[in-house]
Amino acid sequence: MTPSLARRRLVRLLAGAPLLLAGCAGLRRSDPVQVRVAGLEPLPGEGLEMRFLLKLRVQNPNDFALDYDGLALQIDLKDRDFASGVSDMRGSVPPFSETVISLPISVSPLSAVRQLLELDGADLERLPYSLRGKLGGGPLGTQRFSAHGTLSLPVTRAGW
Repeated sequence: MTPSLARRRLVRLLAGAPLLLAGCAGLRRSDPVQVRVAGLEPLPGEGLEMRFLLKLRVQNPNDFALDYDGLALQIDLKDRDFASGVSDMRGSVPPFSETVISLPISVSPLSAVRQLLELDGADLERLPYSLRGKLGGGPLGTQRFSAHGTLSLPVTRAGW
């Protein structure tokens, strides 16, 4: 190898090093986001559809802000599909912090009837739920989450 060829390769290597290091810095490891149901309030529905405002407490256990651009989730009651919701909301959860995000969710008439029949005599104050969803976008990409617990169904004018 000639000295000029070796010099050109060294210059290319040194010129590309900052790009390589910047790319590695973007591969930051993150701890999973923690999400819990903080509340559920009735909303006006359309036709036979029932709607609720689901409040989620989102905790960021990382040393950097968690930016998101969009939210989608599915919630089950007693291991059966109950409701789903999507939103194009944007926001950020600061490092080592938490925030409450409100998301409108819809319950299909079929799910509502099925749940009413299955909940006959059940304690509406302690219904087992599970949810799964994702916070979209941000520099770390989509953050998927899931949670389990019990919740209290609010009583609406329809009798729930």
